[in-house]
Formats: sequence, C-alpha cells, structure tokens
Amino acid sequence: MQPSEVRVARLFDPAGPADGVRVLVERLWPRGTARTAVVLDGWYRALAPSDELRTWYGHDPDRFAEFAERYRAELKEPDRAAALERLRELAGGGRVTLLTASGSPTISQAAVLAGVLSGEE
Repeated sequence: MQPSEVRVARLFDPAGPADGVRVLVERLWPRGTARTAVVLDGWYRALAPSDELRTWYGHDPDRFAEFAERYRAELKEPDRAAALERLRELAGGGRVTLLTASGSPTISQAAVLAGVLSGEE
C-alpha cells in the first residue's frame, strides 16, 4: 500500500493538520533540537542513507542525481526495505510527511524517499 500523498518538510517547520503521519528520516537526531519540541509519529533511522553515502554526498547539488541513484539502491537492502514497508503500513494509504534536518529538503534523502514512496521512482 502506498500513501496517497507524500510530502517533505524540515523538522523545524511547525506541524499542521495537513501533515498526516509525520516521520523523521535522519540517522542522527539533529543537534540543538529538543525531542519534546518536535511533533513526530515515528523516527525511521533505518531509512537514512549509510554514513558512507551521506558523507560522500555532503549535500552537494552537483552530486544529487548520483546520490539519489545510490540511495535508492540502498533502500533495497533487507533492513531498509523492511523499514520502508513499516512506513507504508503506518501511513495506511493516507498522507505522510517526511521530515529532514537538511537546509535544502529538495535535495535531501527525504526527497528521494518521497519519490520512492509515491511510486514515482
């Protein structure tokens, strides 16, 4: 089952009724952010890119296309594929908002994951 709508937002954006299920897709909790200050339905660390891939990418816009390709390949690994299925079940065919701490959400792992979840990639 795929969510009907997948959105990407920054973790620091205020939660709203249009968000649906809100999940953080970062491996590490963002520094300087109190866990009690964030509205979440889940934290899917297993869906974050590997440390090696994340370090190589470094949010360099010129590397985004290759990052996205490598990340989609990582999402097929058993642990990540299982986490992806759990996220689909949590969303239950409704709206899901993927949260990232990235300053550029459109070139983040959350953007790639949104495409995968919505069946676009």
